Amino acid sequence: MASGGGWLHVLSEAFGQAQQWLFEHLVQPVLFHLGLASHLEEAFEGTGWLLVGALQLALMLALLAPLQRLLPAEPRPASDGEAEERRRAVRVDVIYTLIDRLGVLRVAMFFALEPVWNALFGWLAVHGATGWQLDAAIAPWWPGVTDTALASFVLYLIAFDFLNYWLHRGQHGLRWWWALHAVHHSQRHMTMWTESRNHLLDSVIVASAFALAARAIGVPPGQFVALVALTQLLENLAHADVRLHFGRIGERLLVSPRFHRLHHAIGLGHEGAGPHSLGGHNFAVLFPLWDMLFGTARFDAQPGACGIRDQLPEHGGRDYGRGFWAQQWLGFKRMVGRA
Repeated sequence: MASGGGWLHVLSEAFGQAQQWLFEHLVQPVLFHLGLASHLEEAFEGTGWLLVGALQLALMLALLAPLQRLLPAEPRPASDGEAEERRRAVRVDVIYTLIDRLGVLRVAMFFALEPVWNALFGWLAVHGATGWQLDAAIAPWWPGVTDTALASFVLYLIAFDFLNYWLHRGQHGLRWWWALHAVHHSQRHMTMWTESRNHLLDSVIVASAFALAARAIGVPPGQFVALVALTQLLENLAHADVRLHFGRIGERLLVSPRFHRLHHAIGLGHEGAGPHSLGGHNFAVLFPLWDMLFGTARFDAQPGACGIRDQLPEHGGRDYGRGFWAQQWLGFKRMVGRA
């Protein structure tokens, strides 16, 4: 039987071959036709993200979509008008998902920010700061572990999730950042597509933090792609419109759809002691451990309606935008205090 590291190697080899084939037969000819041969290296990396996104979409449609139909957490619409409103809201989230998973934003970030990151780490290297290998630093503490590839992957996954928890706390605790993150929480009909519903500036901030953290702690590029892909898929599950929890013990080991739906519940998941104060519960992305350690876990409530309190007519009926561009524009205006 192959070890965990062996399976990781097999999967990595298979993915690399698929990436090479897709690049040679589809991406590379297009680049040559457009006169962009100088960007072959960047395009090869982008092909990897494109392939990862396509695989994620296939898994979502094959596994999560049937679950949403079989075990819906949200009551079915009572009228044709409500059903159409729900479909329209979810279609916008599909647009966000395609932009996110097919690499559109990542390619734009690569050309805009990669030179900045390279210059920063080049400057640090010149001044003697050459980075840190987290798995190598921890290795003396696990001398009995023979499957180091799997062990380092798990270690980086835990480190990334810890960072994700505190970034998420920042999104809810800083008013300017909440103004952007509110785009995500303004979805009243949460589904597997909602995970990618984020203000573009919010996505850039979070993705930049992870890219810089990966460089700082020495995450290999291949593992970085796998870490992001696995985290995103589990986030899709957590956001899914599925009446599902993992039991008393399981709920404390991995974020479930029920645990995360509490985070999106009006008046519970993203509010502090008062209705107008920032705070909330259940910020963990993968492991509820962080919420339990830092006092933000809630297991004792029932998930209610999703959304933000001030969207409700009785609380002002604030407009967060119906379409993609309206949501982006209103989020920016909130951030600068103009909406």
